Amino acid sequence: MRKDTTVGVALMVVGVVVIVAYGWLVFATPWWRLILQLTGFIAVAAVFGILAWIGYALATTPPPKPIEEIEKEIQEELQKLQEEEKKQEGNKGSS
Repeated sequence: MRKDTTVGVALMVVGVVVIVAYGWLVFATPWWRLILQLTGFIAVAAVFGILAWIGYALATTPPPKPIEEIEKEIQEELQKLQEEEKKQEGNKGSS
């Protein structure tokens, strides 16, 4: 069996086992309330944790350069390349 097939089968088996175990904990044990409370808390914490992470990334990432500044830098580099090309052509012609 290929490695990705093995991993896929393992993930599928783990998923089914967790579903069965969760169902048993919720419907067949006296801890159903605690399990549902933990599940709800973990789900809400995960969603708002991701939201907080996105907010942090937005707050700490510097804004991009304005397009005019990028165009100016490209134009300057292009001029430098053209000047260097002219110098090289001048050196070839004089030798």
